[in-house]
Amino acid sequence: MKRSLSLPGIAYGGDYNPEQWPEEVWAEDMRLMREAGVTMVSVGIFSWALLEPVEGVYDFSRMDRILDLLHENGIAADLATPTAAPPAWFFRAHPEALPVDRDGRTLSYGSRQTFCPSSPAYRAAALRIAGKLAERYADHPAVAMWHVHNEYGCHNAECYCDTSAASFRGWLRAKYGDDLAALNHAWGTAFWSQWYYDWDEILPPRATGAVPNPAHQLDWRRFCSDELLALYTAERDVLSAAAPSIPATTNFMVNFSFEALDYWRWAPELDVVSNDHYLRSTDPRSHIDIALSGDLMRSMARGPWFLMEHSTGAVNWQPVNRAKGPGELRRNALAHVAHGADGIAYFQWRASKAGAEQWHSAMLPHAGTDSQIWRDVVRLGADLKALAEVRGSTGTADVAIVWDYNARWALELPSQPSAEVRFAELVRAWYEPLWRAGVAVDFVRPDADLSPYRLVLAPSLYLVDDAGAANLTGFAERGGTLAVGFHSGAVDENCHVRLGGYPGAFREALGVRSDELFPLLPDESVPLSGGGTATLWSERLRLEGAEAVSSYEEGPLKGVPAVTRHAHGEGTAWYVATRPDPDTLDSLLTRIRTEAGVEPVRTAPEGVEVVRRRGPSADYLFVIDHTGRGARVTVAEDAVELLTGKPAPGSVTVEPGEVAVVREPRRA
Repeated sequence: MKRSLSLPGIAYGGDYNPEQWPEEVWAEDMRLMREAGVTMVSVGIFSWALLEPVEGVYDFSRMDRILDLLHENGIAADLATPTAAPPAWFFRAHPEALPVDRDGRTLSYGSRQTFCPSSPAYRAAALRIAGKLAERYADHPAVAMWHVHNEYGCHNAECYCDTSAASFRGWLRAKYGDDLAALNHAWGTAFWSQWYYDWDEILPPRATGAVPNPAHQLDWRRFCSDELLALYTAERDVLSAAAPSIPATTNFMVNFSFEALDYWRWAPELDVVSNDHYLRSTDPRSHIDIALSGDLMRSMARGPWFLMEHSTGAVNWQPVNRAKGPGELRRNALAHVAHGADGIAYFQWRASKAGAEQWHSAMLPHAGTDSQIWRDVVRLGADLKALAEVRGSTGTADVAIVWDYNARWALELPSQPSAEVRFAELVRAWYEPLWRAGVAVDFVRPDADLSPYRLVLAPSLYLVDDAGAANLTGFAERGGTLAVGFHSGAVDENCHVRLGGYPGAFREALGVRSDELFPLLPDESVPLSGGGTATLWSERLRLEGAEAVSSYEEGPLKGVPAVTRHAHGEGTAWYVATRPDPDTLDSLLTRIRTEAGVEPVRTAPEGVEVVRRRGPSADYLFVIDHTGRGARVTVAEDAVELLTGKPAPGSVTVEPGEVAVVREPRRA
């Protein structure tokens, strides 16, 4: 049974690294944290070298004082195990624990996340320091949550050393029931004379002279995710044994670019599912990425979640260290709350003077309290206090989008029909029109319970097993509406092509058959009947029961269907066999969702985001203006705007670039 975080209201804070500062600064930190409304901070994340300066010798005096100080000031601690950054003495004693890259180069210590996940020495040292922390602080009144490690896999999800090779073989033997013939079949090793006669012949997919085996690479990705998950659960179990009532978390990185770990497998192992999210400064619509990642997090958590890290302003590791514009800090934070976050935290509390992230923004910037960031941080603290009753409420949706890490990994392996096809880009392209229309979205695995939904979208599902495919097509057969994107259903869970024509597993339900793929060049487009253009992908499609909604008007596939609609059982199945331009895709998805009976949460002007969280007795509407023009949105006659505490009978006005949060009582 999962343990919950006992803090009231929406938690607020950030990474606190007092070891970077003279102790006389700490009292000022406490005073300013209270001024900002901070209720919880993460401590000790990168403190291993200070907590254990010599192997087996511990110094907890600094941590004792920090935790006592936090408790005296009414601030809870999210106490971390410091295992993301082993100290230099560890690697001098255990150089074999350093990671080896795909090309066989041993990486050096001197940064973070530099260790072999399969190293017995690393695992033993990590569990030892976790055990010492648990033993000392299990009953400390400041400790509200355990923070296990930090950002697993962010720099080092894979190690190709001999120790990792042995662990990989053990994982494979467990998966294939110690049956080498089963592995050879799954990997298709008859191709290129890759047949294995002994388990010890199997290596990680190290650099080789030609294209490596896709099934080999896919199992390697699965192994690497599971190997890090095993490290998390081992540390968590040590902590839980000492403090059974304290919840544990680790921070995911559910965002547009990170894809090293299968978070669907991780989420059930966390008491509190938490995430780190940083905007890409090159993305002019990064607020849509906030919504997408928030919906994905809420779906994985099956309810509220915790935003463990984001930025008040500039992010140091991006090519251009862009500051946030007026009101953006507040809009970003409250958008995360709108999409399910019950905690808002930043990296970090006080901006560093030195180190690799000295130019990363913080709650208390280099300029101090006479700064716009500080004024925004204080205002946000007051906002979150006003939203305390929102805690525990969750979202509701009639639409689900399929998100699957195995399909993503397999799609982006080498030697695909087109290297230009990217999983996350396709999913976002389908998500964005729904966001603009104000339609609530959940994310699901292919094998999820789909009964709560009217519409299920699978923008990119290259790999799907038989059970997942049957679940999706059965949803349409039972009366739902299913829409499938191109190059989906093409291979099974072992990356074996499904024979008989494309789109493989979905061919019958979609009522189409394709015998050849015609990917388009990066700068190529083809006009579509009814208007708009197709890019990236096309295929020679034949109708086998479906109707053509649009077709190609030029090129080798002139007259061939590009989008189809098929009555399947009691429902409808759509196939989008290309990438339409954004406006055309928007129109298409509007038609699909309208026919499925899916309506927006609330009508609002374009660029004004309206998100609903549902509590036991009230709905909470978050109205966020991304246009800078402001808007008026219809609400219930007995509504109250929570950030001001004022009644909003019948409508609420959101000022330009601002946010309103409205409570609408529900009646039986």
